[in-house]
Amino acid sequence: MELKGNWNYPTSIRFGAGRIAELPDACRSLGMKRPLLVTDPGLAGLPMVARAVELCRAAGLSCEVFSDVQPNPVEENVTRGVAAFRAADHDGVIAFGGGSALDGAKAIALMVGQKRPLWDFEDREDWFTRVNVAGMAPVVAVPTTAGTGSEVGRASVITDLADHTKKIIFHPRMLPAIVIEDPELTLGLPPHVTAATGMDALSHCLEAWCSPFYHPMAEGIAAEGMRLIRNWLPKAVHDGGQLEARSHMLIASSMGATAFQKGLGAMHSLSHPCGANLNTHHGLTNAVVMPYVLVWNRRAIEGKMVRLAAYLGLSKHSFDGFLDWVLELRADVGIPHTLADIGVREEHAAAFAPQALADPSTGGNPLPMAEDDFRQLYLRSIRGELGR
Repeated sequence: MELKGNWNYPTSIRFGAGRIAELPDACRSLGMKRPLLVTDPGLAGLPMVARAVELCRAAGLSCEVFSDVQPNPVEENVTRGVAAFRAADHDGVIAFGGGSALDGAKAIALMVGQKRPLWDFEDREDWFTRVNVAGMAPVVAVPTTAGTGSEVGRASVITDLADHTKKIIFHPRMLPAIVIEDPELTLGLPPHVTAATGMDALSHCLEAWCSPFYHPMAEGIAAEGMRLIRNWLPKAVHDGGQLEARSHMLIASSMGATAFQKGLGAMHSLSHPCGANLNTHHGLTNAVVMPYVLVWNRRAIEGKMVRLAAYLGLSKHSFDGFLDWVLELRADVGIPHTLADIGVREEHAAAFAPQALADPSTGGNPLPMAEDDFRQLYLRSIRGELGR
């Protein structure tokens, strides 16, 4: 089977090795003549970015790079990107990189034509209707990690330093118009990044599967995404040059972000305050808290886990069989067992719990949550008390 395809779900996706060569055509099809390539400082100096810029310039496009997007991007990153866009009269955005770069780029593309502040477009009630849609810039997204799936998302997660919370900036047209998924761009990812981002994709699929809301299409995508991750994440971590593994993980990442329109849950609610306050890696944090949240939600999801374990081909078709697989996978790819291992301390539990409760992801958790529930979950995850 040739791992290549043109898909329009949920947006136009050009998938396959070597398809970065189609970047200029994708830009031109959206009317871009002067795209701004938005990425992060770590990628900005790598050959893949230089090649993307050269491809555009060789095709007659005036392409420049903006790379002031940090992990867990903040408002200032967006503000500076908007200034760079306007200063050079750019007419579109190439979102290039991992989840943070893609989120920053999408927020920049939103804000270049707005007069209201960024936080006025937080995903609350009907705030997205405040957006001046005509002022938004078109986006071509090029993911270089297999994790967040931001390339197929309609939102950006930006940290508000005023209260150290992650806020979701949303508009339906933030969904990139064209995505180029070239697994060759992920070949250089080190094992620990491959593991953390891959577990992020798993958390998206898993929380979508467990969400109590009705969305059978998203549930089906989530199940197949997890099957791909089960089969290919260990291979991608242990043999990073295996293009087949990288290909399957890249599409599994997009599948997770497509599926989680069904909902997320307490994994993300716990993770967001850690990232906003301590700058922990989002995917890694999700991976650490994953088994603790599964056990917490057990009485609400046990039947679903039986079906999922059977679909994944696990030896035990049960909640415990699925939990055992998660624990084995984490150990295999090098994920720490506790939040303490990534710098979260017991004194953080009380401070982070109200932030977790207020997080938009909380509404999709299989069980209703209270502030003390989150405090207890933090402490279990910090102490390593799985309590199965």
